[in-house]
Amino acid sequence: LQLRRLQEMREEAAEYYRSHRVPQRVEEALNALFPLRPADLYGELANYFSKCSNAPVICKVVGRKVLDGVGQPTLEVEIHCTVKNYEKRICSAVMSSHSQIPENTSPKITESDEKERKESVNTAVEWVNESLNAMLRDLKPTDQHKADKMLGEYFTQKAEEKKEIQKHEEEAAALAFASCTPSSSALPGKKKAAKPGKKGTDAERVIPPPEPAEPVLCGSLAIGGTSLAVAKAGATVSHIPLYLHIALLKHNQDSPKEMTLPLPMVTLLNCDKISPAKLKLVKEVMLIPPVQLSLRQGIERVLDIQKEMMRLLDPPGNMPSPQLADSKKGRAHKTGKRAPPQALKRISHLGCLITGCDNLEQLLLLMQTACCNIALELGTDMYLAINCAAHELMDYVKGKYEILTGTFKSPDEMVDMYVELINKFPFIIALIDPLRKEDRQQWSNLCCALGSKCYLIAEDAATYISKLKTDQKINVPTCSGVVLKYINQTKVSDLIELTGLLDGQRHITILGSPDGESSDDSLVDLAVGLGARFIKLGGLSRGERVTKYNRLLAIEEELAKNRTLRKANLEFITFAEESQPEKQLSDVLLSPGQDSLPAQLSQPALQVPSLPAQLPENSTLT
Repeated sequence: LQLRRLQEMREEAAEYYRSHRVPQRVEEALNALFPLRPADLYGELANYFSKCSNAPVICKVVGRKVLDGVGQPTLEVEIHCTVKNYEKRICSAVMSSHSQIPENTSPKITESDEKERKESVNTAVEWVNESLNAMLRDLKPTDQHKADKMLGEYFTQKAEEKKEIQKHEEEAAALAFASCTPSSSALPGKKKAAKPGKKGTDAERVIPPPEPAEPVLCGSLAIGGTSLAVAKAGATVSHIPLYLHIALLKHNQDSPKEMTLPLPMVTLLNCDKISPAKLKLVKEVMLIPPVQLSLRQGIERVLDIQKEMMRLLDPPGNMPSPQLADSKKGRAHKTGKRAPPQALKRISHLGCLITGCDNLEQLLLLMQTACCNIALELGTDMYLAINCAAHELMDYVKGKYEILTGTFKSPDEMVDMYVELINKFPFIIALIDPLRKEDRQQWSNLCCALGSKCYLIAEDAATYISKLKTDQKINVPTCSGVVLKYINQTKVSDLIELTGLLDGQRHITILGSPDGESSDDSLVDLAVGLGARFIKLGGLSRGERVTKYNRLLAIEEELAKNRTLRKANLEFITFAEESQPEKQLSDVLLSPGQDSLPAQLSQPALQVPSLPAQLPENSTLT
C-alpha cells in the first residue's frame, strides 16, 4: 500500500512539473549557461528562473503618520508585494503638506488649519490601513490605471458621504434657526442698516470678490499618497527608474528616444511681506540658468550667486557694503540703510535667504550687484523669475493691490506697471501670480502685452487639478503656464492626463513643491517623466529641498550616459491682441483658428537685450 501511494505521488509530481514545463525549462537553462560557465552557477540559475516567476502583486498597504520638512504631520504609504512567494517591502512614498492660508494670516486661523491638518492625516492613515489595504490586495503595481480608478471611486464615495452628512447638518441648523427667528416686523430694520456701506459699493462692483478655496476632504492625502506609492512600486518591480515608468505611462508604453530635463527655478530670496521693509509686491526671487549650460553648471552658477548674496547681506562689521553704499559715504555710514540687519539673514522654509527691501529697484540693484561682483550679467548668464503672490496683496476695502506699504494700485494699473517693469528689465523672464485669478480681464491684457517676452504663470491663480480634470470648461485666467502641485487627492493618472492636455494646447507645465516639503524626491521623477518645462523646488538649502536637486543631477548624468538627453529651450507664447476675459482650458494659449506656434518662436535660444552696467538713476518703479 505504501509503495502504491509512493508511486502515485511520483506520477502526480511528474505530471505537476510537466504541466509547468519544468523539465523543458531546466534543460533550456542548462544548455544556455554551460557555454558561459558562470562563476556563480546557482546565482545565474536563480536569475534565469526568476524570469519565469509570477509577476509581483500587492499584498499589503501600510499608512503611518510622519513629519515633513517643517515639522508638520503628513502621510507615508508603504507598498508590500508578494514576490516569488515571499512578502517583500517594495517602496514608500511621503506626501508633502500644503496649506491654503496666506503667510500673513492671523494666529487663530493658523491654529485652526494645523488642527484640521492633524485630523486629516489621522483619517488618511485609517483609510490606507483599512479600506485601501483591502481594496488593492492582489493588484499588480504596474497597473497604475486600474489602481487610480479604484482610488478615484473610493474618493468619490467618501465625498458623497461627506455631502450627505453636511446636508443633514444644514437641514438641522435651518430648523433650529427657524424656531428661534424673531417676528417679520424686525426684518425691515436690517435693510436700513446696510446704508452706511454704500461708500464701498463702487470698489466691490469693480473688484470681484475672492473665489472660495476648494474644500479639502478630510483624509484626501490617502488617495494621492497611495497612487504615488503604487507608481514607485511599479517602477521598482519593473527594474526601471520612476521617471521612465511615468514616461511610459504617459506615452502608452512607447519608450521615448530622448528626454528633456525641466529647467530649475531656484529660489534665491524670500522677501518677507510682514517685515518692516516696505516692498510687498515680491514674495520670491528665483534664478533660471540659461539653457546653454548643463544642469550641473547652472546649479554651480546659482551657488556662486547665493554665496555672493550672503556676503552682501552680511558685510563685515554689519556695515553697509561698498557696492551698495550711497554715493554720499558719510550718510551711508551714519544711516546704514543699505545693509539689512543680521536678524534678516536667515533661511526660509523654502530653503533660501530671507530679506526685505523698501522698493523693487533696491531688490533689482541687489541682484545685479551680486551678479556683477562675480563677473556675471543678468539677461545673458542668468535670468530672473519673480513670484508676486498677488492674491496676498489685495486690500478689498480700497479695491486695490498694496504693492508697497501705503502704495496701492488698481488691477489695470498693475498691468501697466508690469509692462514697464519687463520692458525696462528684460532679464525678468517669468512672473508668477502677477494678479489674482479673479482679475481675468487684466490677465488677458497682460498676456497680450507681455506674452511674447515673459512667461506669465498661474500658481495660486490656477484652478485645482481635480477641477481642471473633471470639468475642462471651467474658466481659468489666460496665462502662459500653470504650476501643478502633487497634493491631497491628486493621482498620478490625473497628472498624466492633464499634462497631456496642456501639451496639446501649447501650455507649459511647471511642477512645484508645496510649502511643507518632505524628503521624498519623487516630484523630480514626475517632472522629468511628464516632460515639464520648469520645476520649482525652492532654494539650495534645507535637506528636503537639496535632495531633490541631487536627484535631478543624478537623472541628468543617467540620461547623458545613455545618450537620451535632449537640450531644453525657451519659447514664449504669442497671444491674440483681442481680449478674452473668460477662456476655456482648451483655448488658453492659442487664438481661434490657430493650431501652431508662430514661426518666429521656433528659435532654439532666448534672445534678450543685455542689462547696462548700472541701473538708471531716474528709475521709479513703484
